[in-house]
Amino acid sequence: MPLKPFTVDHFRAYARNCVLDNGDYCEPQEFQLLAAEDLFAGQTEVWLIIPEGNGKTTFMGLFALYHAAYTPNAMCVMGAASRDQCGVLLGQAAGFVRRTPGLNKRFRVFEGYRRIKCLQTDGVIQVFAADDRTGDGIIPSLALLDELHRQRGLRLYRTWQGKLDKRNGQLAAISTAGEPGSEFEEIRSKMRTEAVEVTRSPDGCYVRAASAGMVLHDYSVPVEADVEDMEVVKAANPLEQITTAKLRRKRDTPSMSVQHWRRFVCNQAVRGTDAAHTEAEWDAAGTDDVIPEGEPIWAGLDLGWKYDTTAIAPLWMPSYTERLFGPPKILVPPRDGTMLHPHKIHKAFEEIHERNPIEVVVMDTNRGEEMATWLMEELGVRVSEHSSKPGPMALAYERWMEALREGWLRHPRDPDFTRHVLNAVSRLLPDGRSRFDRSSSARTPDMQDRRVWDALDAAHRVNSSAAAEHRAAVDPDAYRIDFL
Repeated sequence: MPLKPFTVDHFRAYARNCVLDNGDYCEPQEFQLLAAEDLFAGQTEVWLIIPEGNGKTTFMGLFALYHAAYTPNAMCVMGAASRDQCGVLLGQAAGFVRRTPGLNKRFRVFEGYRRIKCLQTDGVIQVFAADDRTGDGIIPSLALLDELHRQRGLRLYRTWQGKLDKRNGQLAAISTAGEPGSEFEEIRSKMRTEAVEVTRSPDGCYVRAASAGMVLHDYSVPVEADVEDMEVVKAANPLEQITTAKLRRKRDTPSMSVQHWRRFVCNQAVRGTDAAHTEAEWDAAGTDDVIPEGEPIWAGLDLGWKYDTTAIAPLWMPSYTERLFGPPKILVPPRDGTMLHPHKIHKAFEEIHERNPIEVVVMDTNRGEEMATWLMEELGVRVSEHSSKPGPMALAYERWMEALREGWLRHPRDPDFTRHVLNAVSRLLPDGRSRFDRSSSARTPDMQDRRVWDALDAAHRVNSSAAAEHRAAVDPDAYRIDFL
């Protein structure tokens, strides 16, 4: 009996006639067929999140050829973070055409146009950059997005997603893990937690989560598992050619970092090597304690008028080794071209001051002279200048890190405070010291929430100034610390 197109058996037979770049004929593996099966079943969106080196780009290149070969007038579009990156995906498909006997009679590759034409069905495979403007105006029968985690935002994804109904099209995305807090990782987490149907492997390294026409195939080492156990890591890397011995050699390579291993081999969402804090160390400083009502406090202030947020960080410091932060006030500007109104900042200060009298506000007055004047005249607080020059910022960095390391600093587990802290990176200064900074200079809407760190900026400045004043008031031999 002839096999029916758009079934797993038919796709397997088609793939077995195609030649890989090592000269072998392709043998589709089980994890690839699971993703193909959902596409054949009519699922509108299918995500395959899997570690690097598992052949996902090769699989998608082959699937694009298959789709074009059996879909009349197919419009298979490919997108990635850049046209060059997406060219790798197209290159895998073009490689099959060049190497496989007979395929060059069915397909024609136009390298300059980054396009492949199917001569039998008039189907087209075309590359687009990850820009919703260049990807607009097309009606895809199949949209393929490569390395979704590297795209700055999901605008192209949503553009193509909105056009699928016109041709009953489908969208397939392949990627490895992204950074915590990114839009990609937020959707990945939401797909796992809100799925109607969830299937897990016994070891927890594979999850299939399905709901409302959207399916996630996720291969990753569970957070609670040992990332140094090669048997566990192998379970998250289903390609047959990947063995525990190969994984061990890869892990022992001198250039392999822990962050790269966890993110790209174990497929866990972890922050880059320049991240100032890890989730674990920040969580360890969390507490259920609150600043006692009526106790005098200090407050750090970081002003943001048009793009960045304004943050007020309350600090109660009864002794040098006791530093308890209250939930910060974080004010988001309109981000429509207009500025945050100063009255909103006044109101936030008044609410804090009513519960806990503010004695000192630590801020960079160069960005808020009028605010400093208002604080002194209306609330009667002392304003302490904290410069944004490298020297004072490096000193504030060292004092913050020491307090966190020694367990002197505690915070209320406020989610917005946590997001600002974990967004920050460490920047190395020319003199070898470090300071906190935002992770990106881009102010695009899809990057803005990942670059805000203003609550940490306010908090570490007030911590530094308060620590300096406390140290001056106590026995210098008991709290002798050299930061410079």
